[in-house]
Amino acid sequence: MTRGDVVILLIAILAASPAHAADAADGRRSGYDFMGPPTRAMQDDDMANPASLWLQDGETLWRRPAGEANRSCADCHGDAANSMRGVAARYPAFDRENNRPIDLEQRIDLCRAAWQRAPRLPFESHDLLALTAYVARQSRGLPIAVEDSAALRPFLEMGRKLFYERQGQLNLSCAQCHEANAGRSLGGSTIPQGHPTGYPLYRLEWQSLGSLQRRLRNCMTGMRAAPYAYGAGALVDLELYLMRRANGMPIETPAVRP
Repeated sequence: MTRGDVVILLIAILAASPAHAADAADGRRSGYDFMGPPTRAMQDDDMANPASLWLQDGETLWRRPAGEANRSCADCHGDAANSMRGVAARYPAFDRENNRPIDLEQRIDLCRAAWQRAPRLPFESHDLLALTAYVARQSRGLPIAVEDSAALRPFLEMGRKLFYERQGQLNLSCAQCHEANAGRSLGGSTIPQGHPTGYPLYRLEWQSLGSLQRRLRNCMTGMRAAPYAYGAGALVDLELYLMRRANGMPIETPAVRP
């Protein structure tokens, strides 16, 4: 094989490789990289990915008028493929009205209440997950780009503190699993690095789509700590830190995980 053949072969391999490999240079790896071939194949094939059912419902909800204003998301934002491209990569983001960061689910719900004058959607409800997944899907493949602004820094610091803080009866921190022991086995599963690149995602354990807040609450329960309530500022701060920690890694939504 000539040198030219080797170069062509390397280019072909890189072109065929999933976007998840883009973060390998600095040692960060998506949870996708820790999965077996069958689960990877399920995520990679839009027809086989169970989250496609939520995406279809999300697109319907995007176009459906709701609330007293009888307006749809599309009435304000038009085609989501254009208007929502890159949005999920920037959340959680600072919200001036609340004077703190909010995540994408909260932004969707706030818009729903303010502009559609429609009832709030409960956390983890089918419709909120469907809308969030549909919006986030428009950013798939784009790098996470949470800003490091003066307004966000106190909340980033609080999220960082929560990530490294020991808690619960097991006296564990997030970092002990996802930094010190990433790649090792726990209960027959490989511990990932904890990068939230694919939420909302379909988890085989749940047999359902779920948010990052749901996953964080599950981890807290596993540490035998009292989980924060959905929507709590501490959860959003932790989300913010995790997304900032994953800056530059590509969005995978909707991902599949074991």
